[in-house]
Amino acid sequence: MSISLVRNAYGKSRVRLVKVRRAGARHELTDVQVDIQLEGEFDDAYMKGDNSKVLPTDTMKNTVYALAKGHPVEPIEDFGVLLAEHFLGKPHTRRARVDIAENVWSRVDAGGAPHPHAFLRAAGERRTAEISAAPGEVEITSGIADLLVLKTTGSAFSGFPRDEYTTLKETGDRILSTLMVARWRTGGRDPAPTATWERARRALIETFAERHSLSVQHTIHDLGEAVLAACPAIDEVSLSLPNKHCLLVDLAPFGLTNDNEIFVPVDEPHGLIEATMKRGS
Repeated sequence: MSISLVRNAYGKSRVRLVKVRRAGARHELTDVQVDIQLEGEFDDAYMKGDNSKVLPTDTMKNTVYALAKGHPVEPIEDFGVLLAEHFLGKPHTRRARVDIAENVWSRVDAGGAPHPHAFLRAAGERRTAEISAAPGEVEITSGIADLLVLKTTGSAFSGFPRDEYTTLKETGDRILSTLMVARWRTGGRDPAPTATWERARRALIETFAERHSLSVQHTIHDLGEAVLAACPAIDEVSLSLPNKHCLLVDLAPFGLTNDNEIFVPVDEPHGLIEATMKRGS
């Protein structure tokens, strides 16, 4: 029987790193998780058990810490490119992929002012960057993941088709909650990725809050449109919005009415709506 090894990759996942930059009493904090994958001339390790071309994944982990010591970690796009180009320079490597997720921390407000060295983490929200490097080629995708938002009104869903299995009631006023994931590409190397990320995040949050939603599909289009309008550097944005349902509780058995006040949150199953938008026709 003839068998071919058609693709292989290996690397180190979930490398955790916290870097503190101290400038007197004021400290800056970056908290990231790094995933590294290498592709190249590694067939013999799989087929013959020959490890002579395999850079240990423990070395990859150590490299993250060593390069973080001597270089900035923020913005994560630049640190990701630094790592990818470092590993691409190793013998037998033909492509290096680095994914970085940054946990978003903000300063604690103490005594009416931001505290110099105490921080508060915003739930599970993460800033993300994906870097793929090959000889003469670097591709960067930035984004935001697990941005949890909710509004108690300004959302509807009606006019949908019904069949023999449809039980959902139409509504002109409902809770809308979602865990946003957004990923975007720029036309070239963005000179200010942090500023772009901040503008995109603000556009997502403000548009979600202010635009009336006729469906999650309607909302996702508004969100993509807002990101492209707010961020001239972004050429394409992809969005994924799970509909984190909050269902109205039937209080009639208890002789009570429920005027959009009492809900039960339901995580599963949930709707999942996705879209990609880019500039031009």
